Amino acid sequence: MGLLDIFKTSRDIVKEDIVEVPWHVLGTMDQLDEIIEQSKSKPVAIFKHSTRCGISRGVLKLFEKNYKLTDDQLKLYFLDLLQNRDISNEIAARFKVQHESPQMIVIKNGAVVHHDSHHSIEASHLERYI
Repeated sequence: MGLLDIFKTSRDIVKEDIVEVPWHVLGTMDQLDEIIEQSKSKPVAIFKHSTRCGISRGVLKLFEKNYKLTDDQLKLYFLDLLQNRDISNEIAARFKVQHESPQMIVIKNGAVVHHDSHHSIEASHLERYI
């Protein structure tokens, strides 16, 4: 603790604890082909989130609090289900994973290697695929 730290507010201290999650917005169907290609060099994860669902909001908040990976280790996409249900449907069809919300899907070498939904989603699960 430095001399000037005595002037920090509790809000300043809380801000220091916030780690920004390197989200990439998944908002177009064309990105699914890009995701498959990217997954050949590093794992890719898609977090499907419903902005109207309290469970989804809680899972997202806990996930973000515990996420420790960098963009170099894993590419992390965020899909807003209310805005992009067609993309979610295409993900389910293309990767043969039944749609759920919230849902985390991990893709490696063009194929799904893991998926979780609801309270089973944990940031630590992604570390296995690095």
